[in-house]
Amino acid sequence: MKKHGHQKTFQPVNSSLFPAIYIRRFLIAVGFNLLLLSPLLFYSWRCLLRPPRTNQQQALFNGIVYQRRALSAPRPVMIHILTVDLTAPGVKALVTPGIPNQSQGITKAKTTSEFLSEFKLQLAINASYFHPFRENNPWDYYPHSGDTSYALGDAISNGSRYATPQKRWAVVCISQRNIAQIVASGKCPADTVQGVAGQQILVVNGQPVISQSFDDKPYPRVAVAVNRDGKKLWLIIVDGKQKLYSEGLTLAELTKTVLELGADAALNMDGGGSTTLAIATSNGVKVLNAPIHTNVPMRERPVANHLGFFATPTTND
Repeated sequence: MKKHGHQKTFQPVNSSLFPAIYIRRFLIAVGFNLLLLSPLLFYSWRCLLRPPRTNQQQALFNGIVYQRRALSAPRPVMIHILTVDLTAPGVKALVTPGIPNQSQGITKAKTTSEFLSEFKLQLAINASYFHPFRENNPWDYYPHSGDTSYALGDAISNGSRYATPQKRWAVVCISQRNIAQIVASGKCPADTVQGVAGQQILVVNGQPVISQSFDDKPYPRVAVAVNRDGKKLWLIIVDGKQKLYSEGLTLAELTKTVLELGADAALNMDGGGSTTLAIATSNGVKVLNAPIHTNVPMRERPVANHLGFFATPTTND
C-alpha cells in the first residue's frame, strides 16, 4: 500500500534574481581588479604627462635659449640645457629669499613652480641641498610646501645673506654687475646680490675635476656652469630614475656634457627627486623636464631654495 506522508514542496526559483546576482558579482570583481590596478593606471597616466623623447631647441625669452636632448646611449637619457646671456636686457637672477629674523638658513619649502609663480619669474630650477628630508612613500615625506627647511651652504638673495657659508658647499655667485662666478671656497664675495650653494665642483678653468669613480652611478642631476668672463651661464637639468625614459647621468658624464658647452667652471647642485625646471607661459607655469618625487613621475618636490631668472619676451612674441 502506498503511504501518504508529508511531501516536500519545491518552489520555483524566480529567474529574475539571477541577473541581479551576476551583475553584483561582476561589479565586485571589476571593482576589486580596478583597486589592484589603480596604482599602475595612475603611474601610467603620470608617465604620459612627461615631455616627449624628442630633440628640441628654441628661444624661450630674450637672452635665454632652451635645448632638449633625447639620448639613447649608453642608456636612455633626457637632458635639458638653458643658455642664459647675462648681458641681455631684462635678464636678472633671483635666489629664494630667506625669512627675516629667523635662524640661519631657514626657509619655507616650496616647489619650483610655486617659487616661479610667487615671484613672477620666467624661469626657475631647484638649487641647494637641504635638510631635514624624508621620502618613504607618496604620503609620507618631508618637507611639504610651507614646512620649515634649511638650505646648506651659502645663500644670498637680493644682497642679503641668510645661510652660513661652508667650505664643502661650493657656491654660484652673481654680482651687482650681473657677472656670474663659481667659488670653491664656499663663500661669495662682498658684491654678490644672488648666491646659492651646490656641492661638487665639476670644472675649473675649463678642465674636468670629476672623473669616473666606483660609486658614480647614473642619477637625476642639476648643474650650473659659467663661461670665462662670467657673462654667460648654463643650467643643465638631467632627468633620471625612470626606466626606458631617462635613467640619468653619472657625474663624469655630466662633466663631459658641461665641457662640450664650452664652460670654464661648473658646479653640481641638488639633484635626485628635487630636479625640476619650470618656466612661465601665457597659459601659466609649465614644467619642462620630468621630475620624479616619491617615485611619482611629474610630481615636484618642495625644496629649500631655488635659482630663478626674470626675462623679457623674445622679439618674435
